[in-house]
Amino acid sequence: MSGRLAHLICFMGMGLEWDRIRRLIQEVVEGQGYELVDAEFKGAGKNSMLRIFIDTPAGVTHSDCELVTAQVGTVLDVEDLIPSSYTLEVSSPGLERKLVKESDFTRFGGKLARIQTRIPLRQQKLFRGRLQGFSEGKIQLVLQNGDLLEIPLDVVKEARLEFDWAAERQREKS
Repeated sequence: MSGRLAHLICFMGMGLEWDRIRRLIQEVVEGQGYELVDAEFKGAGKNSMLRIFIDTPAGVTHSDCELVTAQVGTVLDVEDLIPSSYTLEVSSPGLERKLVKESDFTRFGGKLARIQTRIPLRQQKLFRGRLQGFSEGKIQLVLQNGDLLEIPLDVVKEARLEFDWAAERQREKS
């Protein structure tokens, strides 16, 4: 079951309006000058967790996370869209951040990425390589053997940046 479908089923059972909640979170996050990378709601009852991942070109500090936590928490409390108690967590997406939006694949051009597909392409579902952009609904990825692979966005199960250890070692030597 896909992550999005699991979220939908979870929310339907709890009577939550995920699209409305996500739009509200996005408005608050972007209103504070941050990018909403992703938001997810997991669990049920006292064990429920709302995770929000934010970013900026300069990165995210602990203070940024505190500010967004306070702002989003206040708005969600006022709107009362989540009827049960939950834990709100705001963090940076980390070094191996999820790639979700079309613009992510262009923004991180030249970076290493790991892309998992829902269906096999070239008889496999997991690909590693350097992002070369996004065009006509397809992610362009240069594989380790130098081949260019175009992956339709609609078959992607998960895409993430990968930390480039070789580039980091080169940077440290400079």
